[in-house]
Amino acid sequence: MSEQNAKAQQPKEQDLNQLLKVRREKLAALQEAGKDPFQITKYDVTHHSTDVKDNFEELKGTVVRIAGRMMSKRVMGKASFCNIQDKPGNIQVYVARDSVGEEPYAEFKKFDVGDIVGIEGEVFETKTGEKSIHATQITLLTKSLQILPEKYHGLTNTDIRYRQRYTDLVMNPEVKDTFVKRSKIISKIRQYLDAKDFMEVETPMLVANAGGAAARPFVTHYNALDEDVKLRISLELYLKRLIVGGLERVYEIGRVFRNEGLDTRHNPEFTLMELYQAYTDYHGMMDLTEDMFRYLAQEVCGTTTITYGEHTIDLGKPFERLTMIEAVKKYTGVDFDEIPDTEAAKKIADEKGVHYEKRHAKGDILNLFFEEFVEEHLIQPTFIMDHPVDVSPLTKRKPDKPDYVERFELFINTWEMCNAYSELNDPIDQRERFKAQEAALAAGDEEANTTDEDFLNALEIGMPPTGGIGYGIDRLVMLLTNSPAIRDVLLFPTMKSIDK
Repeated sequence: MSEQNAKAQQPKEQDLNQLLKVRREKLAALQEAGKDPFQITKYDVTHHSTDVKDNFEELKGTVVRIAGRMMSKRVMGKASFCNIQDKPGNIQVYVARDSVGEEPYAEFKKFDVGDIVGIEGEVFETKTGEKSIHATQITLLTKSLQILPEKYHGLTNTDIRYRQRYTDLVMNPEVKDTFVKRSKIISKIRQYLDAKDFMEVETPMLVANAGGAAARPFVTHYNALDEDVKLRISLELYLKRLIVGGLERVYEIGRVFRNEGLDTRHNPEFTLMELYQAYTDYHGMMDLTEDMFRYLAQEVCGTTTITYGEHTIDLGKPFERLTMIEAVKKYTGVDFDEIPDTEAAKKIADEKGVHYEKRHAKGDILNLFFEEFVEEHLIQPTFIMDHPVDVSPLTKRKPDKPDYVERFELFINTWEMCNAYSELNDPIDQRERFKAQEAALAAGDEEANTTDEDFLNALEIGMPPTGGIGYGIDRLVMLLTNSPAIRDVLLFPTMKSIDK
């Protein structure tokens, strides 16, 4: 910083420090007078701001009690106006000396923007037609010792917004709306699944074997048993054990943890929902998913045609269904049905400039083609089906095409929204898949699974034909709230420590 800029900034910092000092002095004066707001333990609220506005004709002339944060104040001699913000909205309050009393009015004039207050008063309409409350009593409930961001510019620094979500929620009503909608989305998911006789369950977060997905786990140490344990990367293997136990339809909504990077669609801890249904297959999961997404859009957004960024996405029409081979052929002209083996697949990859690793087989290369050339085109809802067995270690093979499996991923707005299988229930085949994963791990694939003997034992007890699916809840919330980044739908996203 130049000396000139430093001098220009110094008075502002001094002014801020003085303002903060004044607030603490006001608190000290209140405490000395026996009016410490932090000693108040409760305030009986009868209404919220939106209750008053939405039911104005019914409430007009009646006395209500609201509480919230004072966001603005205009003092005009013997009468003043302030704006109180509570959970659902805000409302104007008229504070007159003759109504509240001379001493309380003098105290009110010392209140600061950001203070939390309780208002008791009569519902009325101003001469300009604004629905308001005429205060008869005003109570300081919490003294704010910090200064809120400037009203007209709000809190726009994204780093501060994510680190200080509490301030973000105060200053940006649309942020609060996003998280209200997130809660509604999860509530509606539960209503939808409960109505279809699914049972919500909870499974362990600390596990000996973090399987069920291709991801690197976080590792910690359990002192009591002197054992290393991992944070779960998926919900799959425990939920399948419950299918073995006869619960038939189960789901879980919970946090999972993956030791990976941060970007607009990834956070190392995120919310996953997985569900499993006995006696159905991946086609049944497709039907359920399409119906549930349509239901959620209608219930939460009021329409099945939603906007995300520059795209209009139609969830009301039937979702397109393509095999991975069909999708790759559609967008590249390369037909993997005509490629006989891994050597030929690597040759065509070299021609197309697709990078692969030495260990990759034909199925891996098909998947790389899909990621490279197809995903970017999948704006409208599209089921991509029948993945290669090489990238699907927990999935049942297609009987007529054993190099491929009964699996699908739903793509919307180029994003993978969910991943589903006809679940592998053959313990002998599953053991061989685990062996292949162990080999991949030994070859350097840090995301490969390890053998889970207890899970294999469960499969040997016997798991019925089952359809299963996993949904990224955060990504679904992003879609239905038109949010550009996963951090915008996580109340407290992972952030690098400030002192590093």
